Amino acid sequence: MVRVAGLLFVLSHVLPHNSAITKSPTTPVGKVSRAGAAAPRRSYQSDVRLGQIVRLLMDHATVVVSGTKISQQIGTTRSQVWRLIQQLRRLGVDIAGHPATGYQLRALPDLLLPDILAPLVRGTIFSEHIHHYYKIGSTNIAALEAATAGAPEGSVFLTEEQTAGRGRSSRSWHSSRSAGIYCSVVLRPLLPPADVLILALAVALAVKAAVEEIGANLKVDLRWPNDLLLEGKKFCGILTEMSAEATRVRHLVVGIGVNVNHSDFPASIEKEATSLRLATGTEWSRVELTAALLKSLDREYRNLLRKPDAPGSILRRFSQQSSYVRGMQVHVDENGGFDGVTESLDPRGFLQVRTAHGMRTVLSGSVRPKPQ
Repeated sequence: MVRVAGLLFVLSHVLPHNSAITKSPTTPVGKVSRAGAAAPRRSYQSDVRLGQIVRLLMDHATVVVSGTKISQQIGTTRSQVWRLIQQLRRLGVDIAGHPATGYQLRALPDLLLPDILAPLVRGTIFSEHIHHYYKIGSTNIAALEAATAGAPEGSVFLTEEQTAGRGRSSRSWHSSRSAGIYCSVVLRPLLPPADVLILALAVALAVKAAVEEIGANLKVDLRWPNDLLLEGKKFCGILTEMSAEATRVRHLVVGIGVNVNHSDFPASIEKEATSLRLATGTEWSRVELTAALLKSLDREYRNLLRKPDAPGSILRRFSQQSSYVRGMQVHVDENGGFDGVTESLDPRGFLQVRTAHGMRTVLSGSVRPKPQ
């Protein structure tokens, strides 16, 4: 396994196929939504009937829907409908009613269920294979296992809560229940491994565009290569993990963690972390933001694969939209650490830093503003 600029590379000409990807035993915990691989153990995958009930209640939002009608529509018993309704209520879905009278949504739910998201991302590569979990160790691990087993490109893995969310350099990612977006997608680009860093920069641009589309007055900063900031504090991290041969990518998994409606953070990170809610003072729709994010990522990805000038455009836009690429005094945590002033991105997407001893290329180190 090789780490370059926040990307984890598994190179098959050096190592046996995927030998460096940690694999957990897999057992289905419920039917996988919209086709795909089985879920890892110790995960709590959504029963697809939950999404079907929510969709049915949304489609009949102005009336009470009887338990009989729901049971007929989703192919189960009325007593099972009642149990599923109770499960949805425990997840925070506001449903009025009783088995004797029927059920009605009081408010649109903010759960990232396939039946809610799929219609919003129709026409993208992400609409057909959406997987949702109540709780999982890591969406990236689930996506990596699925990719290795042959999951199709565009497979999306979402969870309400992660118990072992991962960030860059083996750091953990704080994943409060139903407060953030914890998302991993499987891609199979026809690209050489050397171009994947540019793809990772394109992902950051896609997330930035999605956030600013909904929060029009927000000014999101990009910290090379994979962090998004508001007022100097991190609210989003991106982790890209790849299986590749010397000349081609087998598959890669892009993990995106966004702090959306977090109201606080553990003491260990509260000085450097923020959320969209804390930054704006308002509650955000995770469904709306996830849909915008996947549509924005679809556009960037298609452009990269189809347009010859896309890599240059990505480098230019990232440089223009990041305060970290030029003229910032930074400390780089690489090879013992060094200080310098950022100069530019090179043609491959690596950060150039001018130091007292000349220009240095940052390959994998964390970049932070130099302490004053």
